[in-house]
Amino acid sequence: MDHDPRARPGGCCPAADGGTSIRRPRRSAEETREEILNTAETLFRARGYASVAIADIAADLAMSPANVFKHFRTKASLVDAIATRAIEQTLNALKALASDQPASERLYALAHHLMQEHLSELMDAPFVFEMILVTITEELDCSDRFREIVVDMLSDIITAGVREGVYHVEDVPRIANAVFDALACVIHPVMTGMEKADIMATRCREVVNLIDASLRSPLVR
Repeated sequence: MDHDPRARPGGCCPAADGGTSIRRPRRSAEETREEILNTAETLFRARGYASVAIADIAADLAMSPANVFKHFRTKASLVDAIATRAIEQTLNALKALASDQPASERLYALAHHLMQEHLSELMDAPFVFEMILVTITEELDCSDRFREIVVDMLSDIITAGVREGVYHVEDVPRIANAVFDALACVIHPVMTGMEKADIMATRCREVVNLIDASLRSPLVR
């Protein structure tokens, strides 16, 4: 967003003739929150989380730091909101992924798409990895949200496999959580950031094949 560098923190910009200042258009709380999130994400991606202060975000928006703190108590809470928004957008888009395909193919498609999404993010924006580490070290809620949504999707896939007569699972929620843990080596953003893409692709296929074989076993409950 372009703005006059002489803008005062309160959101007033000098008029062209040096006279009456022009205030930022009034926004609803939700619109302001989204504007802050968008600006913070852009700056974090471009310059890195550690290099961006709340004052930098406020300056880019021509508002005071106090206005940013009114919506987000800490810089880490900004990362939490940014990550949660991205997680929900990505996973909601994947919910209908190959829903008419056999459960085994849906399982692989989900794992592969999540892995590819993380790999693409890390290649396109190197500073994203720094934000990911913040979500872990600060124990932010977005990590729990990611697990919750993925486990729900895995539960749907496993249930579909049971209906197809190929999976033998009684306690679907418990097994879905176990499958999530098994898939962590290929869908967790930290893991994808520590390995080459071709190795991750092979690992993803092998891990999903192992999970699929386990779910087909009559011994699994």
